[in-house]
Amino acid sequence: MADLSDFPITTRWTPTDPNVIQLFSFPTPNGVKISIALEEMGLRYEPHLVTLSDTDVRSPEFLSLNPNNKIPAIIDPNGPNGPIGLWESGAILLYLGEKSGKFIGSNAADKAEITKWLMFQMGGLGPMFGQMGFYYKFAGKDIEDPRPRNKYRDESKRLLAVLDGALEGKDWIAGDYSIADMAIAPWLNALSYYGTRDAVEFEKLKNVPVYLDRFLARPAVTRGLNIPPRPAA
Repeated sequence: MADLSDFPITTRWTPTDPNVIQLFSFPTPNGVKISIALEEMGLRYEPHLVTLSDTDVRSPEFLSLNPNNKIPAIIDPNGPNGPIGLWESGAILLYLGEKSGKFIGSNAADKAEITKWLMFQMGGLGPMFGQMGFYYKFAGKDIEDPRPRNKYRDESKRLLAVLDGALEGKDWIAGDYSIADMAIAPWLNALSYYGTRDAVEFEKLKNVPVYLDRFLARPAVTRGLNIPPRPAA
């Protein structure tokens, strides 16, 4: 039996099986990257619902694992030198890909290409889409000055054009299906939630819409999109 007593988060979100990966998450675009990856890789794990409220993500227990107070985070009881805690979704994807030997390429060149597109999502697509969502769906929509809204819309459109061009003639962004796709596609899917598909002219893109459909058709993706399940409204 693995000993996770060094991780105070487990006093609040208590593992049923401490021998498997513990996932602390919520089904946001960043959160489902990891549940989808775990489903795709066939790694055994136990999900724990951590809501986005301050009572959860700013609790002492959660901050003990991730001082940046963001989901997702994991504990792997079978880390390379014993139990390991990780946060930042891109770092977790890289770790799980290495651990499983899946979806991370078969050589250094493959891994470099996959990592490049993973960083494209982490540094560009996710932050810009998130800011756009704030100005279209959340509190920012009440700001009368249109410049912030237009700034993030236009940058999101630019990034989508980059992705659309890169997908020409390809099913997946970096050769075979990979963790880069698991990072990118959930953020594309979020455009519907934010109500911004029309604003970025999503349907006018040639390759991105069918790429997203291809991703959403995967059984592991279907499962992972609601893990941990959202609380009942």
